[in-house]
Amino acid sequence: MAAIDSTKRRYGIVGRSPALENSLNTALRVAPTDLSILITGESGVGKEVFSRIIHDNSPRKHEKFIAINCGAIPEGTINSELFGHVKGAFTNATGDRKGYFESYDGGTIFLDEIGEMPLDTQTYLLRVLESGEFIRVGSSTVQRTDVRIVAATNRKLSERIESGKFREDLFYRLATVNIELPSLRERSEDIYLLFRYFANNFAEQQGFEPIRIDEEARWLLENYQWPGNIRELKNVAEQLSILAEKRELTGPDLLSMMPKLRDRNLPAITKNGQGDGMQEREILYKVLFDMKADLNDLKGLIFELIRSNDLRVPDMGKIRALQLPGAYPAAAEEIDRRAGLDNDAYRPSMDDPIIVDTGMQRAYDRSEIVEEDLSLANAERELIRKALKKHNGRRKEAAAELGISERTLYRKIKEYEIVE
Repeated sequence: MAAIDSTKRRYGIVGRSPALENSLNTALRVAPTDLSILITGESGVGKEVFSRIIHDNSPRKHEKFIAINCGAIPEGTINSELFGHVKGAFTNATGDRKGYFESYDGGTIFLDEIGEMPLDTQTYLLRVLESGEFIRVGSSTVQRTDVRIVAATNRKLSERIESGKFREDLFYRLATVNIELPSLRERSEDIYLLFRYFANNFAEQQGFEPIRIDEEARWLLENYQWPGNIRELKNVAEQLSILAEKRELTGPDLLSMMPKLRDRNLPAITKNGQGDGMQEREILYKVLFDMKADLNDLKGLIFELIRSNDLRVPDMGKIRALQLPGAYPAAAEEIDRRAGLDNDAYRPSMDDPIIVDTGMQRAYDRSEIVEEDLSLANAERELIRKALKKHNGRRKEAAAELGISERTLYRKIKEYEIVE
């Protein structure tokens, strides 16, 4: 554990999820060996950082290290880049040139996006892994090299093998040890820590106060899909640091600046496992926010009853702890006044009267208690009905209001038998 914590500090790795620490522990354990390693994971999860950790904790740490993106080198020149060439091997080959396997002999070569490597280059690489031998392009002289290969990919190599685009024997040579890095959505407990880390670092570099977020904004970040993983989160933290007019952001502030955070990983209401899942998640998300608004209205009603009927509430501290809606300033002032009373001036007891307006009491006596309908399907039906009513039956505008496609709206109207 001490070694993992030390490595995190050294390489700026932030997080405490078990999946991350398991990957880090595997990297530290295989680093002292000479085994080839395959690092898998989505783009932006930190594969190159792990390759540096492996090199820096190996016996080759004093030798050279290079990271090569196989997908960024044109197919016609990658063999020359990796293995070198001799004069006259091809047009513009005006002299001999060493390749990376010759120049970095004794060190470590990190081959990123190995799944994009051309098939003929894969054959040359397999020979290096098996015997340490290679031949420059245009030469017949066999040369030897002693390099350690750490490869990485964000593609499923099994699918590339099935389609004939990746050699199976090379895969097993590379994947002597396979380190799989978790995506950011698989370590949601680390998202807020990473956001604070990036925001504080950026603020320190630029010389201004770091931004902060409330619980609702934090919930939005932790439930977003993050397709770009850590790289995307870092960009969001820096953009918000620059664009935000205030230093403490709420959920609505975050959504107004980053609308893409509405795309979240909520369960979808589907029929027979089919349907537009993402659009239905949007409807469910709106249901949740409407429920929150109703809860705030209920809080406001309670505060108004306390103020207008002089209700005696023994523990005013608990009332103050509630988040007061902005629409009830009078109630907030009344509670502040009561909470500030001298203890001797106000000593409630069980015998204190509770004064309630009789008219209100009679109205309550005539009321009927109806159990709340918690059906998500009914809530969705009601939202669609309200949207259609608001836009006078114009389905295109109603669909835009709900955040779904017109096709999904038509299907829902038919499914719920909504009469416009």
